[in-house]
Amino acid sequence: MMEKRINVNGIEVLEQGQGDDTVVMIHGWPDTHRLWDRQVEALEQNHRCIRFTLPGYDRGHVRKMYDLQALIDQIAAIVDAVSPEKPVTLLIHDWGCVFGYQYYLRHPTRVKRIVAVDIGDAGSRDHEIPTKAKLFIAGYQLWLATAWNIGGGIGDAMTRKMASILKAPGEPSSIHSGMTYSYWWKWSHTFAKKPLGILPLKVECPLLFIYGADKKVTFHSRKWEAEMAAKVGNRVEAFPTGHWVMAEEPERFTSLVVEWLDGAGVESGDTAVDAVAEPA
Repeated sequence: MMEKRINVNGIEVLEQGQGDDTVVMIHGWPDTHRLWDRQVEALEQNHRCIRFTLPGYDRGHVRKMYDLQALIDQIAAIVDAVSPEKPVTLLIHDWGCVFGYQYYLRHPTRVKRIVAVDIGDAGSRDHEIPTKAKLFIAGYQLWLATAWNIGGGIGDAMTRKMASILKAPGEPSSIHSGMTYSYWWKWSHTFAKKPLGILPLKVECPLLFIYGADKKVTFHSRKWEAEMAAKVGNRVEAFPTGHWVMAEEPERFTSLVVEWLDGAGVESGDTAVDAVAEPA
């Protein structure tokens, strides 16, 4: 299907597909808009698919620090440009979940439903993390924060090394330290005891939450998972994968997303958590 491109505040936005539902796709680290290729192919017959590469993630972008408000503003500008009158569906992963949730919390009338992948109420009071998992998180995030601060060839090599360790599916040549500003933003604020400005997560719109259960740490609490699964119209699904569910089980993931968006899924809260092993 024909692809339309527009520029919103210096960010190239791709539009494919047709239909009344506009799906805005937001990736995370260290990915680009290409993360959603399979989902666009499956959805474009009945949905307008909107995707873009986050500011600073494209090598062609200026290397710059973007804080939370700047990213929320960018998402708001894109949503307003592609769907000025109707609320949109968000399809979000990793840092895209952080930014997407925060956009939703500030602009709830602009979002009608959310498909979130692998990130829930991470960092909340209910999100209990074992000490070993906390060390793992701090280790890779501080490494990437340092990569941002160093920059250049060394920072790029550090970023690609960590992406390889974490089994990120992106093309290595597209991965660079310019993508890691969010880790520096988070940890520099943490060490300086400055607030991040993140609002507590409260999802009132319909939610499909998909996460990988075969990994060292789960980025949501069991309490939040149960609450989300219990809401009518919601669905929670655990896959026997790591963080990049859509890359490890693309067919099953895409089928579930299409089913839920097209209204063929369950009519009440559901969860398949018991069907897979607990995370390692």
